[in-house]
This record gives sequence, structure tokens and C-alpha cells, in this order.
Amino acid sequence: MLNNRQKEAVEATEGRVRVVAGAGSGKTRVLAHRYAFIVNEIGISPGNILCLTFTNKAAQEMKRRIAGMVDRGSVNDFICTIHSFCAKFLRREIYRIGYPRNFIIIDEEDAKSLARQAMQEFGIDRRKTTAERFLKQVAAYKGYDPVKYIQNHLLPNSSSVAPDATVRYLRLQLKQFALDYDDLLYFTLYILSHFEDARTYWTEKLNYVMVDEGQDCTGDDWKLLHAVTEHHGNLFVVGDPDQAIYEWRGANPKIFVDFKAHTDIILNENYRSTPDILDVANHIIDHNRNRVKKELFTRRLNERQAVHLHSKSEREEAAAIASRIAEGVKEGMGYGDFAILYRSSFLSRSLEQALLKEHIPYSVWGGVRFFERKEIKDVVSYLRLIATDADDISFRRIINLPARKFGESSLKALTKLAEEENSPLMETLRRNIDEKPFNKSSLRNFIDLIDAARHRVVLMSVSELTDWVMKESGLADLYRNDEEEERLENIAELINSMKEFEAGRIDEGDADLISYLQEIALYTNADRTNDSERVRMMTIHQSKGLEFPEVFVVGLTEGIFPNHRSIRERRQDGEEEERRLMYVAVTRAEKMLWLCESEGYMNDNGALKYPSRFFSEVPEGMLKVEGQLDPLLLQGTAGLVRMLKEELGETAEAPLANGTKVLHKIFGEGVIEGYDATAKSYKVRFGGVTRNLLPHVLTKA
Repeated sequence: MLNNRQKEAVEATEGRVRVVAGAGSGKTRVLAHRYAFIVNEIGISPGNILCLTFTNKAAQEMKRRIAGMVDRGSVNDFICTIHSFCAKFLRREIYRIGYPRNFIIIDEEDAKSLARQAMQEFGIDRRKTTAERFLKQVAAYKGYDPVKYIQNHLLPNSSSVAPDATVRYLRLQLKQFALDYDDLLYFTLYILSHFEDARTYWTEKLNYVMVDEGQDCTGDDWKLLHAVTEHHGNLFVVGDPDQAIYEWRGANPKIFVDFKAHTDIILNENYRSTPDILDVANHIIDHNRNRVKKELFTRRLNERQAVHLHSKSEREEAAAIASRIAEGVKEGMGYGDFAILYRSSFLSRSLEQALLKEHIPYSVWGGVRFFERKEIKDVVSYLRLIATDADDISFRRIINLPARKFGESSLKALTKLAEEENSPLMETLRRNIDEKPFNKSSLRNFIDLIDAARHRVVLMSVSELTDWVMKESGLADLYRNDEEEERLENIAELINSMKEFEAGRIDEGDADLISYLQEIALYTNADRTNDSERVRMMTIHQSKGLEFPEVFVVGLTEGIFPNHRSIRERRQDGEEEERRLMYVAVTRAEKMLWLCESEGYMNDNGALKYPSRFFSEVPEGMLKVEGQLDPLLLQGTAGLVRMLKEELGETAEAPLANGTKVLHKIFGEGVIEGYDATAKSYKVRFGGVTRNLLPHVLTKA
């Protein structure tokens, strides 16, 4: 059954609809029911509905739910992430700009490989500029003018001149027809804006567009949403600005807050948490300004009062948490019912030691992602090279794996030859296999292996092909003999993932190698599954979308959480995002919430630790305090907050008016000409010179 507001959201099908869905308010249920309503009641074909989610895992869950409400075959491939949709779009449309339909999608590790190559060629010292920092510069270059970087550097007829490492990186991409995540979106927008027939086809095809987690969309994501809904105008956006925790990677929740909708609906009935937990969450988030006002409520009954756990040290805090988990298990709870959440992963060390001491099984989320593990990358690289000769990244990775007497000097010689012939490495090797130093039986066997695998692509499933390649290439023996049991377990899991992929696509007839490679290239850390019979430890970012009966939020020390570096860098925006993180953490709890902090000293500067300001934002008595909490510590928190505000020039009640005369100890008397609310600084004119100054260095004249 749907409640009245959920039902209203499901049936609000026409025009621009915004649903502000609080934590645990059933937004996935609403999206699934709305999809079914459009198919069953309105009669729209599933192929004309686009439903966008934030992760592949969420897309699979959405498909599962919808499948139970519509006829078999009425769940289409357009229930996916934004990047997945762009990949599907480009497989149909990218030929328009001279790319093959089996273009390559490169992940973060692949991009780093290209970055290192470009940096090396231009003599960039990797001790001074890391590949990660270089890629941020590339991303900024692309984002500054997406049309320009595509037209100037990534179209097949672009100039081959590379004046710097950034352009060289783009040249390396073009050579392999390789697109990264940013390119997927920018290329889609480029084609929609430059080819009218493509735009007409897609905007007429997509009668209804639904978007989950709208607060996490970037400005470019919103451009895509507006572009594809241009014809029918039916855009349904679900989100919660109070759970916007990805501004640091480009999300712009303000667009969702300011979204002009024909219909606005607020879902604020929570089905997850008890009233005590929601009261804590509501009081904390109410201190934010950039939000859509709402207050969560529930019809559930309280079970146990939320606790403020104060300890004398991190070790004592960790021991208390381990003790409570052991006690809960004796009471009949499972280890998987507990989650430990933290702002930063370094906080897990003492907790892990305490859990090990008590023999409590646990898993730490946030290690190496499954599809980025070495053995997985090796196998997938074989499959990618089987798909196309153009994949230089995969060629470099596997040409000497297992060893084929093809070392660094041979690779350099082949790379130089490939540059001269302007062809991919694999293609260059094929043409020059009879020439020194490439005329080796091991390399001939490698080429034969790839060719034989290509003949099997149409005869075998992806999982069968992978099993064959593992045996014929020698990888299976390599990993069996290195005594790393985990590697073999991971490869077995990879084969299982392929079989799940094949089973899920059996009705769609789209389980080929290219489809599989493009799908796994879009997987994210949120798509991982973990052992449910263990205590889960993770950062709050990783916990979003999850729920647990009992939750410990640890490290609630002022400076750590909220993080002072974030506040210094982004001021009010940073403080509000930290508070949203706290809101997300609190609302993961279903029955019991522990907010934990400890005394001691900060690791970075040796200063005394004080409880987080978030405790003072909860009314006295709402939290049960366990541990001897000295009131002086809370006074210390207030002092820290006040000092930080003074440092950032945020203590003034209101900005001084333009024209106000002020004094500065160095520049003398000046006149205020403006106020920058974001930077919290004044523009002051001193004679013929203007300065941007923080308030604490100015006094009224």
C-alpha cells in the first residue's frame, strides 16, 4: 500500500514534478510504482521511459521491483545510471562523429596509465605532479568548454599536434577511440546539440524521464535531463537536499532546491527509524539554510533512547563498541545488524583491533574495488583486447602476462613504431611480427590466441569465453601457482558476475562481449556486495542508501567531524555538507543509535579533543549520556567553533553597507564597495587600489 503522498507522486505523471523524499520515506517504492503506473494505466511502452539511478546496484533493484508489477518483457534497458544511458546512446549515435560503435570506456586506472604516458613524454616529474592531479587538470580542461575540447582534439579529423601533456593525453584517447566517464556525458550532449535528427529521435522517443537522487546531479547532468525532455517536457525528479554529500565531486544540490516544478510533493513519513532517532536527525539538519524545509516523522514506536557515548580514550571507545556488539549478539542479534560509520577511514584502526580482540567478524568497506583488483583487471584486459585491436591500455597490461620475453625495451621499440605508423600497438605487432625484435614464437602464439578467441565470441557466452582464455593464456596456472587463494576466489566471483549478467540479459538478447565490457566499466564502489554476517565498517559516504538495526557513528570530535579543513575550504557550504553527512549517518539507524567520541589529543596538531558541535545542536535530554562527560569539554567545543568563525571572518551579525568607511592597519582608511557572501569578504577601495579582505582585519573609521 502507498500512503497518500506516495500515491500523489505516482499519479503525477505530466510536466515537471519534484519529489523531496526524506530518508527512509520509500522513494524507490514510489519510482517503481510510478513506472508500473505509466506502463499499466497510461499504456506507454517501456522503451519510451527513461529511469535514471545513481548506481548500477540501484538500477538492478529498480528493475527487480518493477518486474513484479508489470508484464514479462515490460522492463527495459533504460533503467540505468546516467553514464550507462550515455553509453547506450553513444553505441547508436557515436558513428556521426567518426567513432566506431565498439568504442572503449576507460576507468580510473586506465586513465592513470594514459596520464603517466603523456607526462613521461613531456618530461613532467611525477614526484611533483601525480597522475591523479594531472587527471584533475584534464577534467577541468574538459569541463571548462566541452564543445571546444571535443571539436579541437577528440574528433577523428583533429590536428595531431600536441603542444602540451593535456592535449597529448587527449591524443592518446583518440588513438584508441577511448572515452572516460566525463566524455560519455560530454559526447552525448555534443551529439544532441549538433545533430538535429538525433535530438529529434531521442526527445520524441523518451516520453517520460524519471531521475533518482536528483540532489547528486551535476550541472552537466541537469543539461542532459533538460535536453532529453525538450519535446514531451515530462521530467520527474526525486531527491533530498538534506542527503547531498557529493558537492566535493561536482554535485550541485542547489539546482534541485531551486528546481521550478509544476508539481511539488514532499515525502516525510519515515518507515525506517524510531522517533528518537528522527528527532536527533531533524534537530541537527534544521541548522542548515540551503534546503527544502521538511520534518521527518514515523508511526513506529521507540525502542531505546539514542546514546551519546563519551570515552576517556579511543581505545576505551572502541572497547565499549565491541562489548556492546558482543552483548547484542548474545541477545539474539546478528553481526550483520551492526554498522560502524566514520567520517574518515583512518578512524577504523583502534576499532578493528578491538573487534579482533573480541573475535568479532567484520568487513571494512572501501578497500580496493572489485573490478580494480589486479587479477580482475588482467582478465578483463584480455577480453578488451579480444573486442578490439585499438585498446593500447589493455595491450600494455597483458602483452607480457604471463611472461613472453617482451620487456620494457621491446615495448618501447613497438611504441615508437606504432607512433610512426599511426596505428595501435596490437595492429603494429601484427604487421611487424616477422621483424626483430618481435619475431618470437611467444608473440605469434599471443596473436593466435587473440584471433582464436575472436572466432569464439559468437559461439560462446562471455563466461565460457573467459574460462577458455584463462586456460589457453596461462593465467589460470599463473594464479593457481602464486598461492594467493584470494585471487582465485576473486576470479571465480568474476565468472559468477558474468553468469548473472547473461541471465539478466537473456530476454533482451544483449549479452554479448561488448555489452558486458561497457557495463562493468560503469560499476562503482556502491555496487559491491559484502558478507552480511559481519559487522560492517565504512565511511559515511559509503553508507548512503543502506540501513542497519544498530549504528555507531564514531569519531564525533570537533575538527574531525565536522571536518575543519572542509569548512575552511568551502566555508558555509562546507559546514552544511558536513551537517548533511551527519544527517545521513544518523538516518542509517533503524532501532538504536550511538553517537561516539573520546577524549585525548588530535593526531595532526596535538590539540585537545572536544566533542563535535553536532551534540550541542540536539536539545538537552534527547540523548542519553554514557560516560563521565565534563561540562568544560562542551565549553571547549563552543570556543573552538567561535575561533574558527573569527578566523573565517564570520562573526559579524550582518555585512557592512557599501560606502562604509573602514580602517586597515596597513592600507589605512578605505571605503567598502561590495560584499562577497560566499567568500565572506569585503571589496574595499584604498585610493586607486581595491582589496578583498576578511572582516576581522577591518574596523569602522
